[in-house]
Amino acid sequence: MIKIKTHSREETVNEGKKFGAALRKGDIVAFRGGLGAGKTAFTSGLVLGAGLDRAEVSSPTFALVNEYRGDELNIYHFDMYRIVSEEGLESTGFFDYDFDDNIAVIEWSENISEFLPAHTIYVTIDTCGENDREITIEGGGRYAAYWD
Repeated sequence: MIKIKTHSREETVNEGKKFGAALRKGDIVAFRGGLGAGKTAFTSGLVLGAGLDRAEVSSPTFALVNEYRGDELNIYHFDMYRIVSEEGLESTGFFDYDFDDNIAVIEWSENISEFLPAHTIYVTIDTCGENDREITIEGGGRYAAYWD
């Protein structure tokens, strides 16, 4: 487990870049954290760190999924806030995406936790003040080297 503290949106994005640089095809990243915690800010950095520097990252709240396309891989950014059943998850097309050769990033993952694979990497972002965040990364131990 890795714990990181940030004190601004910029710091949260920068930590996301470090994390994104370590991601590999097939990774599934499940976010936990309330509204305004910084999940989309961290994802902005994650996308940059994964090498998709031309992608405009935004919250997929109304679209349910945003796709960020790169030369080597794609990142599928899901918002499961309104998904409360397997039928709802099916309606998003979630099961039709190619996760083996791409990366999935899932906000509000707690709503679909029973459908996530064992190798899922969990990122919890807690608000500790107006701009302060505590980011906890669990799973995929290879990330520790990025925070030495």
